[in-house]
Amino acid sequence: MNDNKISTRMQGISPFHVMDLLAQAKQLEAEGHDVIHLEVGEPDFPTPQSINIAAINAIESGQTKYTAATGLPELKQAVARYYQQRLNTGLNPENIIITPGASGALQLALSVIVDSGQSVLMADPGYPCNRHFVRLLDASAHSIAVDASTQYQLSAEIIEQNWQANTAAVLIASPSNPTGSIISKGEMQKIINVVEGKNAILLVDEIYQGLVYDQPDFSAAALSPNVFVINSFSKFFSMTGWRLGWLIVPDEFIEPVDRLAQNLFLAPSTISQYAALSAFESDTLILLDKQRDKLKQRRDFLVSGLSELGFDIRIKPAGAFYIYASIAKFSNDSFSFCNRLLHHSYVAITPGIDFGEHQANLYVRFAYTQNVEKLQMALDRIGDFLTLYQD
Repeated sequence: MNDNKISTRMQGISPFHVMDLLAQAKQLEAEGHDVIHLEVGEPDFPTPQSINIAAINAIESGQTKYTAATGLPELKQAVARYYQQRLNTGLNPENIIITPGASGALQLALSVIVDSGQSVLMADPGYPCNRHFVRLLDASAHSIAVDASTQYQLSAEIIEQNWQANTAAVLIASPSNPTGSIISKGEMQKIINVVEGKNAILLVDEIYQGLVYDQPDFSAAALSPNVFVINSFSKFFSMTGWRLGWLIVPDEFIEPVDRLAQNLFLAPSTISQYAALSAFESDTLILLDKQRDKLKQRRDFLVSGLSELGFDIRIKPAGAFYIYASIAKFSNDSFSFCNRLLHHSYVAITPGIDFGEHQANLYVRFAYTQNVEKLQMALDRIGDFLTLYQD
């Protein structure tokens, strides 16, 4: 291949290191080894059967044609009702854009607000695709090092301190990946006030909304009509492979987002949209809430077990299904640590270097996406590994 034909913007798009580990894990499984997967952000819960049945019914009734670029009107209405009933947040369905996954939502949002040469503030550590989407726009991701003192989150004060002349937007995530931390409602309002005071745009990634423990859930959409909110059917609704999400858009951006969606995606998956209608049925939501409660039990179990083994967990995750743990006691090379753990003990976890640069070699991410029995097996294997491991 002639590298000169590859666009220069691709130089800023790095691969997921965890995908290399996942490929190795699959090879080990093919060789007959039992690998415990704690690396991928996908719980073991199946899609609720009511959603599957709705998809089958849609296919059998011929609901397989294009929808509007912004999605089925009845699905947008269902999302709006969900926000009203579960989050006490009133939304106009017209401000809800149904998208091909949360990644599609973020791509739309960034594309209509960020110009070449501008920058977007975001936290380090954070989800790596976010900075890559910004790079694709020939803009720059201004990653700000954060730590446990701010729950691994940007604060209004940090945003104010790091503001630059070319800052166009701020991107935050609550609950976050990889740390599972959240931004309180009070701090979220302060952030909104700072960003709006700068005449800039705030984007809030809420794809783990619904998976919040020990405290009430809320949406930034309840605090201001001017924020972009990204959400997804993947995590709380257990629909990862259905590739469906949504974007809450301020009034003045509805038309350009619609126009761009027509060009980029044409329309979200029709079958997935009809399936998602049943995600808001009361029986389905009861099931999903029970799954969230199981994740909380897994969190408590794994936090306790990892701490006993010597992992330094600076904050207890308040949402999502991740634990971000320091391995400084054992290693200063997170990728090597994960690689050796996989090949020695057949436990797959994610190195911190996938999530940024700030102390990334000293951290790993555990996804508590397996049942407690599997988590105990993983702890046993990790304990055995640590007795032998030397960096």
